[in-house]
Amino acid sequence: MAEFGGKSGRRAEEHDGTNSSDIPEPACSTGEPAVKVPRGLWASNNDRRRKLVLHVDLNNTILVSDAVTGQGTVAALDYFLTTVTWGKMSQQGKWEWLSDSPSLLPPCEGAVSYYSQFGRIPGFTSAAGRRFRGVLDEHLDLLRWPEDVKGDAELSVKGEDGRLYHWILPSFFQLLKDLVQEEREFAILFRTFGSDLPRVLKAVSRALSKGAHPLFPDLPDLKLSVNLTPGKIRCDKRAIVLTRAEDRVSTRDGERGLYQYLSSVQGLGGFQDHFDWWASNTFSIRGGKPLWVDPFDQHIQHIFIDDNIRQNDEDTIVQPKVFVDPGGANTRTASTSELYDITLVQNDLLRAISDPNYFTERIRICQENYERNLQQGAG
Repeated sequence: MAEFGGKSGRRAEEHDGTNSSDIPEPACSTGEPAVKVPRGLWASNNDRRRKLVLHVDLNNTILVSDAVTGQGTVAALDYFLTTVTWGKMSQQGKWEWLSDSPSLLPPCEGAVSYYSQFGRIPGFTSAAGRRFRGVLDEHLDLLRWPEDVKGDAELSVKGEDGRLYHWILPSFFQLLKDLVQEEREFAILFRTFGSDLPRVLKAVSRALSKGAHPLFPDLPDLKLSVNLTPGKIRCDKRAIVLTRAEDRVSTRDGERGLYQYLSSVQGLGGFQDHFDWWASNTFSIRGGKPLWVDPFDQHIQHIFIDDNIRQNDEDTIVQPKVFVDPGGANTRTASTSELYDITLVQNDLLRAISDPNYFTERIRICQENYERNLQQGAG
């Protein structure tokens, strides 16, 4: 079963952003309503035994800030809204909104995101996107650090407005608790182009070992380890090379070796991916963060969560490399739509902020879809 979901992919729900009660009805449909997966419900016994390796982006996925661009919490969330609000240019050359509710996917045919049309625009919700100011304010309030708790140098951050916010989304820590509670075997690899990785590893390690997070003081009970040494993944036309401390694995020795290495990791760790390679490939799937997927492997499921995963292979951030034969060495680059909500999750930052169970639900949906595809392939 070298094919996964076909060109259309398989979505268990539409990723609609959180709607504000102050926003009028959308100009066109935003798709199907969200489908909730009950907590504690896993797809099957086979699925439950499968080890999960979760590749998790940082900026606009579990962090609402960006050290590279210098964006604080307010600016980062304001920017994210430009990527999930939709319209089109009229024949008179004027921008027309097609939806008044943020959503990951276009609300109708012909819609383009504000960011795609105009690029990175500071102060979006104070100008052209002022209709979304309520969404910004609502989610900033949800991100607030507890008022009765002193700020933490590693886990909280002061926004441009002087208020304290969570630096790492609480929904990420909830995911760790849920996975341990379900007795899952899992590992988490942070995958980022940016420079925040060492700080994230240190902050997560402290929360897990010292119980430093005010909302999750019992995290040390999970007994999860963190590898504090950041790794690197570097790409060129000849090879992809992964390094971390004394470890070095290259596709020159075959792609199977990198798959086996990433499948064998334990606990939490991370790698800085190769931004310049992505940029030199015009920010397309061809230069994206590599993800090896073996659809014949009954024991491992890799899942990548990133806000820049898009069903447009000329504008997406992960390159899925799918093995074509059982135990073989050859891979093919699968389209994003083929693996959408199976091994690729386009992060909905608004829901990751507003719903503590967001990441847990996304993982469960991927597991159900993955298991369904395995069963169809076996049949």
